[in-house]
Amino acid sequence: MYRVLGIDPGLHVTGYAAVDFGAGEPGIVEAGTLRTSPRADMPQRIAQIHADLAELIGELKPDLVAIEQLYAHYKHPRTAILMAHARGVVLLVCQQAGLPIRNLAATHVKKSLTGNGHASKQQVQRAIQAVCKLKELPQPPDVADALAIALCAGRRQ
Repeated sequence: MYRVLGIDPGLHVTGYAAVDFGAGEPGIVEAGTLRTSPRADMPQRIAQIHADLAELIGELKPDLVAIEQLYAHYKHPRTAILMAHARGVVLLVCQQAGLPIRNLAATHVKKSLTGNGHASKQQVQRAIQAVCKLKELPQPPDVADALAIALCAGRRQ
């Protein structure tokens, strides 16, 4: 059994998903979100992500962490900067835990799952629903993204 923790980093909402890979189909262990208060200042939000993720890693004990690479769109540089804060904290926690880290481009993850590197959030949610045989769409989209990241990374083992 090999456990991959997929992470979709965000300053307000960080999606995560732990998926086990073994002889049969991949199995979802746990998936959810880590949230910070938009009213908190930056140092508090970063500290919250650090504490919550460190606790989660201690509970789930992944063998590998897969995280979405930072992508900056020239029209939204502020979004990329804010995401970079969250991503940096995630990388720090994983490094402190001694975990190997795989960085995956969002377009690569989407293409491996849907066949389209520019798939919409809803297309990713529907693909995850089908692949994981879920009764409902995974919500919020951050959870679907984290599941997609974990599945993509685990299949490459």
